[in-house]
Amino acid sequence: MTLFVFGINHTTAPVDVREKLAFAPEITATALHQLVAQSAVSEAAILSTCNRTEVYGRLSMDAMPVEEHHQVIAQWLSEFHQVPLHQVENHSYFQQAGQAVKHMMRVASGLDSMVLGEPQILGQLKSSFSVARQEKTATSHLIRMFQSAFNMAKYVRTHTAIGENPVSVAYAAVAMAKQIFARLEDQTALLIGAGETIELVARHLHDAGLKKIIVANRTLARAQELAHEFNAQAVLLADIPDHLAEADIVISSTASQLPILGKGAVERALKQRKHQLMFMVDIAVPRDIEAEVGDLDDVYLYTVDDLKDVIDEGVRSRQEAAKVAEVMIEEGLATYLETERSLDAVGSIRDYRQRMEALRDVELERAMALLAKGEEPHLVMQRLARGLTNKMMHAPTVQIKKASALGDEESLGLLQTMFDLNKTL
Repeated sequence: MTLFVFGINHTTAPVDVREKLAFAPEITATALHQLVAQSAVSEAAILSTCNRTEVYGRLSMDAMPVEEHHQVIAQWLSEFHQVPLHQVENHSYFQQAGQAVKHMMRVASGLDSMVLGEPQILGQLKSSFSVARQEKTATSHLIRMFQSAFNMAKYVRTHTAIGENPVSVAYAAVAMAKQIFARLEDQTALLIGAGETIELVARHLHDAGLKKIIVANRTLARAQELAHEFNAQAVLLADIPDHLAEADIVISSTASQLPILGKGAVERALKQRKHQLMFMVDIAVPRDIEAEVGDLDDVYLYTVDDLKDVIDEGVRSRQEAAKVAEVMIEEGLATYLETERSLDAVGSIRDYRQRMEALRDVELERAMALLAKGEEPHLVMQRLARGLTNKMMHAPTVQIKKASALGDEESLGLLQTMFDLNKTL
């Protein structure tokens, strides 16, 4: 059986494709159980963020060609999200075995992120692992894969400068706002959502000196919790129309499957503002702000894809650290594969021991029966020894003859090494 990763990310698919294939938290458990119900998949975990949707798992049919494995997962993802198969196939990647493990290590370490070295992805990967374990779709092999990736991410961050000069999508959004407004501290920001990304946005805005922040969220308690930390105002999503006209800056990141802000609501707010400039960043996937809002005069609307140029400025300081991290990951992968091979050997040794013990028990039972009938003990012992020897020699003898007939020198050499045939007693 083989570990795999199947996914799309910011380098292979635009936001309009990624949002169609994103998994909201409330449907992830259902998706996991549907996935492992596939005959080709025995373990699975799903990572879904604004920049990537990835399925990690374990295949149960090693004999299939790689292309067919790819097809199985692509077909499932296409049917689950009702997205044309060609869209999934054209924008996806598929890796197996060691390359899949390496990919997860790179993702966990922030080396595959839009923002090189960003730390948020590690927490998101841990959450996806937690859900898979809770749903019992991640067992022994996938658990070891995740734990190795987490250990590698910790090692990379401890021994390189990959996490220095903090840069993230949230940071990039605020950096872009600084370019738009000469005095950021004089503006008002409306933050939609109260998750980790919006919390980072609020922190960056607060650190930049912005004094008035409004946090809108589906649950008021969470909005109040975040607002309290930054001396902000908390409102419900339903209250956004009442506060939108106040906002010079709107940054949104929710898990909503439908847009939060439409063109009409923004048009009304612009009239109240006498068409004073509004700067908007939609970090969410699926998008929170209708794309048509970008067509309005006096509105600058950016998506996560538009932040890439801003992010690139911060990437340069981390590139040297990333080179060192790549070497660390190669070394970590080698250690992981060596450990897995050792575990495979343990299983083979266990199976071999069980088989030999079963043969022993059969011969011992026969010997005990003969002794009970009054047979001479020394004859019974001779028969026991002969029976054990013949049965233990049978399989190796067959394989040695087969290798010899085929001229398989490699197998003959391995058999000679395994059974110490080059040594004299």
